[in-house]
Amino acid sequence: MPRTFLAFALAATFTTAALAAVPAAEQPGLAQIREGDLRADIGFLASDALQGRLSLQPGDDAAVQWIASEFAKAGLKPIATDAQGQPSFLQAVPLVEYRADAKATRLTLTRQGKNIEWKEPEVSGAFPTDQDVSAPVVFAGYGITAPELGYDDYAGIDVKGKVVVVFDHEPQEKDPKSIFNGTGNTRYATGYVKVLNAQEHGAVAVLMAPEPSHNHPSAQEVRARIGHHAEHAANPIPSQALADSPLHIPSMIISADVSNALLSASGSTPAALQSGIDADLKPHSQALPDTAISLHLKNSSRREATTWNVVGLVEGSDPKLAPETIIISGHHDHDGQAGDKIWHGADDNASGTVGVVTLARAFAANPTKPKRSILFAVFAAEERGLLGAYYLAAHPLRPLDTTRAMVNFDMIGRDEKPSPQTDGLIDIPADTSNRLNLIGAAYSPDYQRTVAKANGDVGLTLDDRFDHEYALNVFFRSDQFPFVLHNVPAFWWFTGFHPDYHHPSDTAEKIDYPKMARILKLAYLSTWQFANEATPPKFVSHPGGGKAP
Repeated sequence: MPRTFLAFALAATFTTAALAAVPAAEQPGLAQIREGDLRADIGFLASDALQGRLSLQPGDDAAVQWIASEFAKAGLKPIATDAQGQPSFLQAVPLVEYRADAKATRLTLTRQGKNIEWKEPEVSGAFPTDQDVSAPVVFAGYGITAPELGYDDYAGIDVKGKVVVVFDHEPQEKDPKSIFNGTGNTRYATGYVKVLNAQEHGAVAVLMAPEPSHNHPSAQEVRARIGHHAEHAANPIPSQALADSPLHIPSMIISADVSNALLSASGSTPAALQSGIDADLKPHSQALPDTAISLHLKNSSRREATTWNVVGLVEGSDPKLAPETIIISGHHDHDGQAGDKIWHGADDNASGTVGVVTLARAFAANPTKPKRSILFAVFAAEERGLLGAYYLAAHPLRPLDTTRAMVNFDMIGRDEKPSPQTDGLIDIPADTSNRLNLIGAAYSPDYQRTVAKANGDVGLTLDDRFDHEYALNVFFRSDQFPFVLHNVPAFWWFTGFHPDYHHPSDTAEKIDYPKMARILKLAYLSTWQFANEATPPKFVSHPGGGKAP
C-alpha cells in the first residue's frame, strides 16, 4: 500500500462544482458543516471556564452536559439508560481514581540469598489497589500469543503463579517483510494486550522490559516527551481505571539495567534472546533459575467516581440494514489545570468532540437518512487510558458484530509540525496544510478505499505513514483501538502532532477551521458510503498475512 495517497487534483476548498457532484439527498446535511459553528464550539470547549476538562472534574462534566444538550437539540435518539431506567444520552462509566505513591514503588530481586532493590525511575507502575506480589520469574519473550501467525511465546512454559518478564513491542519490527505487519504495529504490540495474555496464562504480574535493540523511545522515555508529565510534576494527574477493568494483575515498566539483572540467570543476554526470537520466530522463553522478585505498589489515595460517555443515535432508513451500525466518535476530556496553567485542549480534543457534534447535527438535519444507523459517541477519560472507549466496547449499546465501521476523531484541527513528540523518530512532510492521517488501514483496506473515493469530492491529501512505523505507538493511542480489538474496521482520523501537543498552548485560535471543515465534509461523505454500500468494509485480523516459518 503506498505511503501517501494524493487526492484527485481538486482545489483544497470544497468548491461549488464539487458540491454539485454530491448526491442531492446528501447535500442538506453537508451544508450544516460551517466554519463559524466550529469556531464557536471549540472556543467554548477550550475556554478557561472549562478548566482543561480533566476527567471527573467540573470542567469535563460541563463538557458532557453541553454535548448531551447538543445531541438533544439536534434530535438524536438517546441510546443509553439512566439510573431510573429512562432513555439517556449519558452512559455511566464507573471509575476508580487513585494516586500511586511513587516513593513506595519498589521491585526486589532475590538471588543466591541476596536482595537487590530498585525504585523509581528504574521501575515504575500503578494499579488501582495496593499490590504485594512475590513469585519466581519466567522470561516470556515478547509476551505474544498469535495462533493465526503460528507464533506463541508461551508455548512449552508454565507461568501459573509466576511473574513474567516480556519485551516491549513485537518481533522483527524493523523488517518490512515481518509477519507482524512489516514495520507497522499489530494489536499484539501493546502492553494492554500483553498483560491480558499473561493473565490468561496464569501469571501474577508482568515486568515490561525495553527491547535491547530498538530505535524508538522506551516506555520510560515516552513519558518525558509528553509535556503534561513535566509540567504537572508538582501535582501529578491522578491515574484512573475502569471499576470493572479486565486487567486483574499488576505490571511494571523496568529499565534496561533491571532487565539485564533479571535475565542474567538465563545463561544468555537480553540482546541474544531478542536476536534469537527475531531470527526464527520460535519461543526462547524459559524459567529463570534462582530468580524471584517481590513487587510493591502502594496508593496514597483512592476513590470511586463516575464519568460519562455521551451517546446518541440517528436511526437508519432501511428496515433490513438499520440494525447495523456506523460509529462516529471522539473524546471530551483533557489534562485539566495546575495552578494558573490550563491545558485548553483545543486540538486534543475539542476538535474531535466538535467534529462528532457537527456530524450529529448534519445527519439529524438531513431529511434523508442513510440505510444503516449511526451511533455518535464522545468518550470519557481517553487521556487516562482510553477508558470510556474500552467501557463502551465491553458494554456495547448496539452489537459490535454488526458494527460496520468507526470514524474516530482525535486532533483534527491543526497542521502537523516537528515537535519533541516526534523529533528524530519520523519524517514530517514539508507541507501538511492539506494533509489528513488515516490510521488503521492495515486492518481494513476496504475502509481506506471508501474514504479515498469520497475524497474525490474534497481534495485532501490522505496519508497512511503511521501504519508503517512503530516508534510512536500511534496505533494504540486513541479510542478506535478498543474497537479494533473487537474486529471492527476502525480508523483514527488525525492531523498529526505539533509543538502545542499536551501543553497549555493548545488553544482555539490556532485551529485551522477551513481545513477542519474539509475533514468533516470528507467524514460526512465517507459515512454515507459506509452506511449505504451493499458490502461494508471487511476486517483483516492478521495484516502481516503469513505464518511463521
